[in-house]
Amino acid sequence: MEPTLEEQPPAGGARPLALITGVGRTVGIGAGIARELARQGWDLALSYWSPYDGRMPWGVRAEDPEAVAEELRGLGASVTRAEADLADPTAPDRLLAQAGAARPVRALVLSHAESVDSALLDTGLESFDRHFAVNARASWLLIRAYARQFPADWHGGGRIVALTSDHTAGNMPYGASKGALDRIVLAAARELAPQGIAANALNPGPVDTGWMDDETRAALSARQPWGRLGTPADIAGVVAFLLSGPGGWINGQLLRADGGFSAPH
Repeated sequence: MEPTLEEQPPAGGARPLALITGVGRTVGIGAGIARELARQGWDLALSYWSPYDGRMPWGVRAEDPEAVAEELRGLGASVTRAEADLADPTAPDRLLAQAGAARPVRALVLSHAESVDSALLDTGLESFDRHFAVNARASWLLIRAYARQFPADWHGGGRIVALTSDHTAGNMPYGASKGALDRIVLAAARELAPQGIAANALNPGPVDTGWMDDETRAALSARQPWGRLGTPADIAGVVAFLLSGPGGWINGQLLRADGGFSAPH
């Protein structure tokens, strides 16, 4: 059945609910997506994991998760947030149950990631396993929990968008685990279509959310046809369309929304 979102709002006139993972920083892609969805009439459940930020160059900004939530509430959205270590195999089911306690989650946006640079020869087993646990296994478990909240004969229309990457050399466990994520999403597009659920993987290309130094920023900008890097707002608009009624006809795709970064030259 074609995955068109129902024209009528959920019972009680509430806004539809989306769960977005990886919304722990005000400058992140997840936060940008959340802002756009709030503007377009979605309520939001957000997850984040501060210890990951603590291992990254930008560090932990303890005030950011609530700052994002307050900003979204100012845009008219009802917002809940939960800190969840997605390396824990029990976390995805708990997260979906908490987010959808009062009503079903209508859209699932996977913007979380484990991304710690290491190459083929110097990646440790613990790092490799954690990348796959967070980027691949948790994504599968979140998608499974999302689909299971609906009856088998439900055809109301649902949406899954997972952020992916084609990065490989120098970031091997990240790239390999994102490749596994791609295949999980493609399986979801086929297997969940009878429930009216569309699933896509979206590659945003390089977006500077605090991880680039000046040299990296300049080099990547020079490769962009537009002469600038993408922003969270650029990606948010694409995600919002994929979650929309018309966007449901896009299904089972590995999409690039990178401003032409990947175009041959």
